[in-house]
Amino acid sequence: MKTTTRVVVIGGGVVGCSVLYHLTKLGWSDVMLLERSELTSGSTWHAAGGFHTLNGDTNMAALQGYTIKLYKELEEITGMSCGLHHVGGVTLAETQERFDMLKAERAKHRFMGLETEIVGPEEIKKIAPVTNIDGIIGALYDPLDGHLDPSGTTHAYAKAARMGGATIETHTKVIETNQRPDGTWDVVTDKGSIHTEHVVNAGGLWAREVGAMAGIYFPLHPMEHQYIVTDEVPLIQEMMSQGIEHPHVMDPAGESYLRQEGKGLCIGFYEQPCRPWAVDGTPWDFGHELLPDDFDKIEDSIEFAYKRFPALAESGVKSVIHGPFTFAPDGNPLVGPVPGVRNYWSACAVMAGFSQGGGVGLMLAQWMVEGECERDTSAMDVARYGDWITPGYTRPKVIENYQKRFSIAYPNEELPAARPFRTTPMYDIFDSMGAVWGHQYGLEVANYFAEGDEPRFETPSFRRSNAFDATAREVKAVREAVGINETHNFGKYRLKGAGARAWLDRVMAGRIPKPGRLSLTPMLSPKGRLIGDFTISCLAEDDFQLTASYGAQAYHMRWFLQHLDEGLSLENVSDQVNGFQIAGPKAREVLAAVTRDPVDLKFMDVRRMTIGMVDCIVQRVSYTGDLGYEIYCDLPSQRALWDALWAEGQKHGMKPFGMRAMMSLRLDKFFGSWLSEFSPDYTAAETGLDRFISFKKEVDFIGRSAAEAERDAGTARKLCAFEVEADDADVVAYEPIWLDGAVVGFCTSGGYSHYAQKSIAQGFVPADRAVAGLEVEIEILGKLHKARLITTPLFDADGARMRG
Repeated sequence: MKTTTRVVVIGGGVVGCSVLYHLTKLGWSDVMLLERSELTSGSTWHAAGGFHTLNGDTNMAALQGYTIKLYKELEEITGMSCGLHHVGGVTLAETQERFDMLKAERAKHRFMGLETEIVGPEEIKKIAPVTNIDGIIGALYDPLDGHLDPSGTTHAYAKAARMGGATIETHTKVIETNQRPDGTWDVVTDKGSIHTEHVVNAGGLWAREVGAMAGIYFPLHPMEHQYIVTDEVPLIQEMMSQGIEHPHVMDPAGESYLRQEGKGLCIGFYEQPCRPWAVDGTPWDFGHELLPDDFDKIEDSIEFAYKRFPALAESGVKSVIHGPFTFAPDGNPLVGPVPGVRNYWSACAVMAGFSQGGGVGLMLAQWMVEGECERDTSAMDVARYGDWITPGYTRPKVIENYQKRFSIAYPNEELPAARPFRTTPMYDIFDSMGAVWGHQYGLEVANYFAEGDEPRFETPSFRRSNAFDATAREVKAVREAVGINETHNFGKYRLKGAGARAWLDRVMAGRIPKPGRLSLTPMLSPKGRLIGDFTISCLAEDDFQLTASYGAQAYHMRWFLQHLDEGLSLENVSDQVNGFQIAGPKAREVLAAVTRDPVDLKFMDVRRMTIGMVDCIVQRVSYTGDLGYEIYCDLPSQRALWDALWAEGQKHGMKPFGMRAMMSLRLDKFFGSWLSEFSPDYTAAETGLDRFISFKKEVDFIGRSAAEAERDAGTARKLCAFEVEADDADVVAYEPIWLDGAVVGFCTSGGYSHYAQKSIAQGFVPADRAVAGLEVEIEILGKLHKARLITTPLFDADGARMRG
């Protein structure tokens, strides 16, 4: 066995083998995979082998599309069969709400190039004759859906990797992973030690145990999952005699998926009385075993399935497959460099390995070899969870995700499991004031405030919800008087040291402010893609506060630490520093009444002030686009700061406002939002953030050459704002934009401007057509709505109030 290699991949399932293959495909041949048993041990060998493209995240859907198309390439490369059956599939809708969801998904697929289509009940019966269409409204048909041979596919990945120079060692158990001072690793096995630069945890069912060897907790948990294979089914035999294979059928109402298996059928369930497996750890001697049959757990599911698919009742049960799969709390994989640990990579919690394994392997290989991925991986980035997450949180969220695997996913839905978990000192006060809670990065966040007898629950919907009136009331308070909310939705970082300014000049693309001033700046990847939009506050020449999206903390800290210069102190203070934003025409009057310090701050000023009894950092800026201030203090002082602001605020009509109002207010000024308008899928020039790039500064900041090239060449698309003739549903994200009878772009976000009483959307269109007054159509829930490109902000168009 080799004793040195560039990469050690731990785990020989489909994901580990995919990572290995893609590393060789991108030119790294000195790579090695270790498997304690045989390839496909764990959850790969007993997987149902289905694949599909449907996913609520467009990048995940695209990667699933890549995975499916990769299989033919693997067969050509290796000469091995993946056992492909491209039979297509339908996802059924029995309610209007579910049909709305499928229409929304179909709309996303238009600009992604996926050839799905909406079909009616009679078409469903022709496509999937095993289905009882009673009560069915329609379905989404995907011609790419199908299934394969799990073992054959995994071995095809492995052979392709070996052909590229990779080494695979089976029956080699990893015992320890120890990092050296230089960041490289010693991987200790029962056959000796291997010195490697990089470690990839593709441990599957054992990912928790493998991670623990390096002192890392991975938020994932195995769940028991059961599917049944029937004896021969007459209808299937008849179809086979005609050379036809039955397509997949996903029946969300029955929490089941169905496909043909030989001359019978295979049906699996995501049952409500589900069970987590191996709560205290996966046994090392588990491998090719199955769990005992448990029909009691799926009794209700089987009863429903016999009604939806009557042919099931005509045949006996041939076999039962009951085994564990791993899930993350949100059901997406955990992929990428582990924050805080050098050269350690995650390829875990890929529960849909044969839909996602190829895309996961490609993205991780690009990350390792090229330094960044070709598309935004936020939905599966291991950094979407921070140090706050625990096994006690992970387990109930995984159970919830399993139970809701086939549930309708609403854009405004807040899932209840494991909440509340993390709260600020304001939680009980806001709760007593009628706060209706959401959560971000594990932290409770007020979405809006219900008054009187209004319900303390927002109805999940694709249309305008029962939060509409409360949100309008909060917007009105900000625009006409003064509103207050917490600054907990910002990630906050404190940078100190003599070289702080020089480091910021290199890491940030924008201008670094002088003491007492703020600046807004994009942070770019080497390829010029957006990886952050920051506010930089210069408190002193060697002391800066940085703020950005709260949910991107681990992502941003990982990037900062990868590039941090010696001698600098950088601390994530997101949960040590909080405070309030006050905004509206009376905000200055409130501030003046609670401090003895002068309140003559100009727009984009920052100053230390004493407010009431509290030492604060006050910034003259507001995401609402109004006259406003961001006021920061240490966490123990937050309640005292609240008391001072709230008591005085009552004299000026102050009202609390939540994130629903914030998102409406920012639309008035066409402000972008992280992971909506701004993400690694886009560049600064495409989104308009290039106006904050300082091309004049004499620093080779990260991404400069790419940004300059784009500045000189121009962009193919441009982010614009639109006024939409909507009914009772507004743009959420990824709705296609039609022009001259063709899809030419897509929306990034949208909503209702309660101030202007108009439906607003933001999205990309071809740059050469992006002029004021351009008339387009935006598809919302399957219906085309007229929209007009607008360039004048709906509120404070000249910025007089915001800057005054």
